Amino acid sequence: MFDRMGNYASAWLMLFPFILLGCVSSCKKENLQPSEQNVGHWPEETATSRPWSRWWWMGSAVDKENLNYLLGEYKKAGIGGLEIAPIYGAKGFENRFLDYLSPQWTEMLHYSIKKADSLGMEIDLTQGTGWPFGGKMVSPEMAAKKMLVQEYAYSARDGVDRPVLIEEDEIKGEVHYLHSLMAFQDGVKAQNITKYVKEDGSVDWDEKGKWKLIAIFETQTGQKVKRAAPGGEGYTLDHFSEKAVKQYLGYFDNALSGDFPDIRAFYNDSFEVYGADFTEDFFNFFERRRGYDLRNHLDQLNTEEGYRLKSDYRETISEMLLENFTKQWSIWAKGHGKQTKNQAHGSPGNLLDLYAAVSIPEGETFGSSYFPIPGIRRDSSDIRNVDPDPIMLKFASSAAHIKGNNLVSTETFTWLGEHFKSSFSQAKPELEQAFLAGVNHMFYHGITYSPKEVDFPGWLFYASLNLNTHNSLWPHLKGFNDYIQRVQSVLQAGKPDNELLVYWPVYDVWADPEGLGKTLTVHGIDDWLHPTPFYKAVKSLMDVGYGVDFISDELLKTLQVEGNSLTGPNEEFRSSAIVVPKTKFMPLATLKQLMDLSEQGAQVIFQEKPLDVPGFYKHGTRRQTLDSLWQQINFKPFASGEVADYGKGRLLLTDEISSALAFLDVSREKLTDIGLKFVRRKLGEGKYYYLVNHTAKEIKSFVGLQTQVKTAVLMDPEQGTIGRAKTKYEQGITEVAISLLPGQSIIVHVTNQEAENLPLWKYETTTPKVIDKESNWSLTFKSGGPVLPADVELATLKPWTAIEGEAYSDFSGQAVYESDFTLDKINGNAKYILSLGEVLESAKVWINEKEVGYAFSIPYRLDISGFVKKGENKMKVEVANLMANHVRFLDKNEIMWRNYHEINFVNIDYQPFDASGWKVMPSGLSGPVQIEIHD
Repeated sequence: MFDRMGNYASAWLMLFPFILLGCVSSCKKENLQPSEQNVGHWPEETATSRPWSRWWWMGSAVDKENLNYLLGEYKKAGIGGLEIAPIYGAKGFENRFLDYLSPQWTEMLHYSIKKADSLGMEIDLTQGTGWPFGGKMVSPEMAAKKMLVQEYAYSARDGVDRPVLIEEDEIKGEVHYLHSLMAFQDGVKAQNITKYVKEDGSVDWDEKGKWKLIAIFETQTGQKVKRAAPGGEGYTLDHFSEKAVKQYLGYFDNALSGDFPDIRAFYNDSFEVYGADFTEDFFNFFERRRGYDLRNHLDQLNTEEGYRLKSDYRETISEMLLENFTKQWSIWAKGHGKQTKNQAHGSPGNLLDLYAAVSIPEGETFGSSYFPIPGIRRDSSDIRNVDPDPIMLKFASSAAHIKGNNLVSTETFTWLGEHFKSSFSQAKPELEQAFLAGVNHMFYHGITYSPKEVDFPGWLFYASLNLNTHNSLWPHLKGFNDYIQRVQSVLQAGKPDNELLVYWPVYDVWADPEGLGKTLTVHGIDDWLHPTPFYKAVKSLMDVGYGVDFISDELLKTLQVEGNSLTGPNEEFRSSAIVVPKTKFMPLATLKQLMDLSEQGAQVIFQEKPLDVPGFYKHGTRRQTLDSLWQQINFKPFASGEVADYGKGRLLLTDEISSALAFLDVSREKLTDIGLKFVRRKLGEGKYYYLVNHTAKEIKSFVGLQTQVKTAVLMDPEQGTIGRAKTKYEQGITEVAISLLPGQSIIVHVTNQEAENLPLWKYETTTPKVIDKESNWSLTFKSGGPVLPADVELATLKPWTAIEGEAYSDFSGQAVYESDFTLDKINGNAKYILSLGEVLESAKVWINEKEVGYAFSIPYRLDISGFVKKGENKMKVEVANLMANHVRFLDKNEIMWRNYHEINFVNIDYQPFDASGWKVMPSGLSGPVQIEIHD
C-alpha cells in the first residue's frame, strides 16, 4: 500500500501541468507512433482508433444537405467511421425514400464517402439492406433452402401409404420439390427409388416386402430480408450455394459497374437465416468430404449412433458456409480492393474458421452485464435477461490474433437497456469488458440518420442504443469517444500478447444428439458453450491471470514452432503452450498435428486423453488408430499428473492445468488475485497493460507484472494524462504502484527505455484535505426540451428534477451548475481532484473559464491540478441527462412520434412502446461535490 510518491525533485512537480500539456500536444501534433524511443506518448489518433458506428439510413431518405450537416456533427463528436445500413423508413416521408442501388441512392452513397473522407472519416457498407443478405436480386432458385424429411410406409401389396408429396403447410416459396426418396428394410442395403415417384406422388415400384420410405424434399425457408429498406425487399440468400452466392455478388458488380464505391469494407451481420439447413448440391458435397452417401443412412439419424451422422452433417454445412459464402465473398471483395467485416456468431459452422476467413472479425454485445461497481444503475425492468459473455467475444479476437489481422470489431450496446435510459456509466464497463476480450475496434449500435428538421426525438431504430444528434447526451459523447479513442489506439498498437492457446473441441458440440442443425448463437451459449469443459477451462485460466486465445483444428495447421513457443506464419503472436481441455471427439489428424508440434518443441497439456474420433465413416478403425497413436507417448509421473518428453517438446496429461503450467514455467499475471482485469499488447521490447477495476472496492497496491523493465509509465485514458509510475522490483518482476477506484481504468506502458522527460505520476493520498461544495449554486438551463425551465438559485445542491414543477421533471437536455470555492494557497506538490459525487448522467467541467474535460462515468472525478489558483475559483458543471423524461412527456400528452414502417418501435421486451407510465428519471447534479487536496 502507498500514499504518495517520494524522493523526487519539487521542480518536476512545479512544472508538471506545463510539461504534461506540452507532451500531449506535441504527440498529437506530430502524429507520433508509440515506440521504444517515444516512451509514454499516446499512439497516433486515426480514423480507425476512434469509435465507429452503424449508421441506419431509414428509408434511405437521405439528402446532401443533411449528410453534410450530420457527418460534420459526427466528426465533432469524435466518430471515426460509419457503417451504412439501409433499413425501413419513417411514415410520412415516403417522397424522400430512395430505392437501394438506384442511381439516386448510389449518388448519395458516393457523396457520403467523399464528405467523410474530407473529414478524415471512413465508410463501411452493409452488402444488402436490413439483414441477412438478400433482396430483389435473389431469385427463388437462389433463396435460402431447408431440408424437409417425411416418412412413409410401403408394401408390395398396398403400395405407399400416402402420396409422396410435400405437405401443403411446408410450402414457403416457389421452389419445392422431391430431392430423394430412399427405401429401407432391415438387413438390406438402402435403395434410392426417387425415379419411381410419379407426379401425383404415387410410387411405381414393385419390390417385395415391407419398407420404410424416407423422402427428402428441398424447399425454400420462405424468409425474406428483415427490416428491409425500399428497393431491398426480397428473399434471403442461400449462403451454402456457391452458385447462388456468385450470382448475388455478380449483381453488385453490375449495379456498381464503373462506379465502385471507395468504401473500406463490406459488412455481413450475424447469421440469422432461420431454418436454412440445405442446398441443392448438399449430398454430393457431403459424399466428397465424408466418404459416404448420407442418404443411405437416413434411417439411423435418430438411433444410438445417430449423433455421428449428425456430426458429419454439421461439419459439412460448416464447410459449405465457409467455402461457398465466407471465403468466396472475401475473395470477391479483395478483388475490388475492399476488406470484409463479418459476424460469424449465429452460424451453423466453426466460428473460429469463419472469423479467420475475413479481414475484420466482429463480435457483439447484446444486453447488459452485472458489475458490482457502487452506484451503477441496473433496473431489472429496463434490461433483457441475457448477459454478454466476454469469452464469446474471444472467438472473434482469437481468430484475428492467429491469422495476424490487427482489428477486432464489435457491435456494441445492442439492447444495453430500455430505450432512452442507458447512460455512459452503464456503457463504459460493458465496453471495457469487450476490450478485455481482445476487441479493439468498437461500433456503436447505433446512430440513425435523422434530418435536423425532424422534431425530438428524431428518427430512431427499433432497438436501442440510439445515439442520434437529438439525444440529450449527444453534446457529451465527445468525452466518452475520447476515452475510447485513447484505449483503442493502444490496443491497436503492437501485437497480441497471450500466453496460451486453448483448443476448441468443436466436434464435441457437433455430436449433440438433439436436432439436426446447430447454430451457435449468442443467445444459445447456455446450451453449446457454458456447460462445456472448454468453457470452464478457459474461464479458470483467465480468472487466475493467463491470457488465452482459442484455436481450431484447421488453425492448428498454420502454427509454427520457435524454441518452445508457438507462432503463426507472420509471427503476429507468440504463445507458450497449447491447452487441450477435456475432449471426447478429436480428429485423428488433430492429434497427429499436436504431436508433430510437440516434436518440434511445443508444449501441449491434455486434461485427459481424447476418447474418440468424430463422424461415422470407418469410425471403429479410426478410433483404433487414435488409441495406437496415443500409446506411442511414453508418459512418466510428475507432481500433478504425467509428462512425456516428445521430440524437442513435452506432452503433459493432467486435470490440474495451472499446476502443469507452473511445471512448464509459464507465468501468470497475479494482478487478478486482487481483482484487476487486464489485456496486454506487446510493442517492441515493451508492453502495454490495460487495467480495469470492475470490483466494488478501491484497488491501491503495488501490482506485479510479468516483466522486468526500467520504466513504467501510467497513462490515464479518460483525461489523457501521463507520468512515470512508482516501481519496485521483487523476485525478478516489476511491481507498479496502481490506484484505481471502482469503475476506473489505467494503461501501463512498461519498457526498458528511459523516460526522464516525463513527469512523475501524482498519486492520491488516503486522507486528503476536503472542501465541501454543497451550498450556493446557480442553475441555468442551456438546451433541450420540451421547454427550457426557469433558471434558479440553489441554497443546497440538488438534481433539477427535485425542483418543484413539471418543466423540471419533464426536461431532457443540458443545464449548467455554477459555484465557486476558495483555496488559501496552491501547493505545487499536491494533486487537486474535483469529485462530483452522483452525476445524472454526464458532466462537462470548466474551472476558471478553462475547459477541464468530461466526467461521464463512475466515479465522476477529474484532476483539476493545472486549473486551480490561489483565492477564488469559479466552477462550471454542465450536466446532460437522459432522453427518458422528455419522451415520457410526449407519451403522457399523446404526442405522436412513433410512426415507422415495418416493426415500428418496440420496448425492450418487443412489446409496443409506451413511456407514459414511467417514473421521472432523476436528473442533474446530486453530489456531494468536493475538492480533494492530495498533499
